[in-house]
Amino acid sequence: MARKGRDISGWLVVDKPAGITSTAVVNKVRWAFNAKKAGHAGTLDPEATGVLAVALGEATKTVPYITDALKAYAFTVRLGQATNTDDAEGEVIAQSDARPTDDRIKAALGAFLGEIMQVPPKFSAVKIDGERAYKLAREGEAFEVQARPLWVEELVMTDRPDADHVTLEMICGKGGYVRSIARDLGAALGCHGHVTALRRLWSGPFRAEDGLSLDRIEEMARTPELDAHLRPLEDGLADLPELRCTPEGAVRLRHGNPGMVFASDVEYGDEAWASFEGRAVAVGVYKAGELHPDRVFNQTA
Repeated sequence: MARKGRDISGWLVVDKPAGITSTAVVNKVRWAFNAKKAGHAGTLDPEATGVLAVALGEATKTVPYITDALKAYAFTVRLGQATNTDDAEGEVIAQSDARPTDDRIKAALGAFLGEIMQVPPKFSAVKIDGERAYKLAREGEAFEVQARPLWVEELVMTDRPDADHVTLEMICGKGGYVRSIARDLGAALGCHGHVTALRRLWSGPFRAEDGLSLDRIEEMARTPELDAHLRPLEDGLADLPELRCTPEGAVRLRHGNPGMVFASDVEYGDEAWASFEGRAVAVGVYKAGELHPDRVFNQTA
């Protein structure tokens, strides 16, 4: 049975409040636009705030490119305590009276730069033998979470409000867990640590200052005023090179076939997207004057 709603495509930047899941935000946005389809690019913990980029319609096909993009976070670490969730929602499982100096904290941050191996929190959505880790953790199951690679572009100390807290900003790649950074930094400093506040400042081309609050979204729900805040599908392709295609190429691409594109400095085998009259037609691989499509866009609104 066909899903009810409008065929509307684009991105909405939401400034997510604390106390709501990312999935619940997506559901509210889909309702507000009366959209057939919606999804988000990168889960935020329920207590985290900031950029949650919500894709509607055909823009959901560009979600992987935002998920893979660099993201920036500002967060506060409570020193002297470890929790079972690595944030303030969990139970304190270890404590220490040790409090590192500012200089020690700054010196320790270097070990978290570049390509690092990170163990996600046990209370996270990673899958363990087909089950979500947080489900197993809530049930008291004994299990280990495997380390996975993470690219950390930048990690700096921005404030030290008091001896118990330090504020940091991080730019990282796909799959980063700020809670794990706080936990591992506390361990490296010999004092334990967990996250008490977390805000995503930007995600790819989307910035928190451009985001709408849920209250504003509800106020403007199902009106042209809300539609005016929708950003084009093409914003989700900002990190890929654009190739303009011929009218004939656009027709072929829309049918899933290789289509002719105008020459550019894109190299053979590079991933790119093709546009016609300013709108995205397809994403694919460039080969000898043609784009070979992997994803085709059928924008109707």
